[in-house]
Amino acid sequence: MQMLFGSSVGKKVLMATTGLILVMFVIVHLIGNSSVFVGPDGINAYAAKLHSLGPVVWLFRLVMLGVFLVHIWLGIKLTLENKMARPVEYAQKKNLRTSYAAQIMIYTGVVLLIFVIYHLFHFTVRVTNPDISNLVDAAGRMDVYSMVVLSFQKFFIALTYVIAMVFLLLHLSHGIGSMFQSSGLNNARTLPTIETVGKWIAIVLMVGYVSIPISILVGIVKL
Repeated sequence: MQMLFGSSVGKKVLMATTGLILVMFVIVHLIGNSSVFVGPDGINAYAAKLHSLGPVVWLFRLVMLGVFLVHIWLGIKLTLENKMARPVEYAQKKNLRTSYAAQIMIYTGVVLLIFVIYHLFHFTVRVTNPDISNLVDAAGRMDVYSMVVLSFQKFFIALTYVIAMVFLLLHLSHGIGSMFQSSGLNNARTLPTIETVGKWIAIVLMVGYVSIPISILVGIVKL
């Protein structure tokens, strides 16, 4: 444990590992959420299956929360260490290999943290929108479909989610490639390919996520 948290290399490897876990979660979460396009029975059955797992779901949520917090802490820690290692900015700073997404990683990360907190209060704890908190479908299941549709029919809620997914795109477009670099799994020959694949994965995830609120807002998916 000291090797991981005590050295810069260890922190970067742990950062990459927690990042990979979070990317896998984002992919699986999108697959589950996309069942809203199947209709009420699709996403309600999916939600009921998760709910039937009882404590396992909450244990998983706590583990993912821990992974997320460690990832955030490492991101802040490494950013501060980099600044302390170079306290005086170059007179003429040149970012030959640094993209805009890389330069704002810490900021996109903070925005995503704020969004995740809002998302949990919105759909998991259901306190930000009490009008969707106790909906039940004809089968007696939690009516997640109606919750999602009624939420995203409101322009500002839909807009909030779309903007958050743009920040997710920016974060992942650099973060996915950076994971391989931190793990030492790339080289000069493979780096361009890894960076390109990472950007495309980020784009696909963003499009997948924003397609849900947009489809509801324009009336493609409705009650």
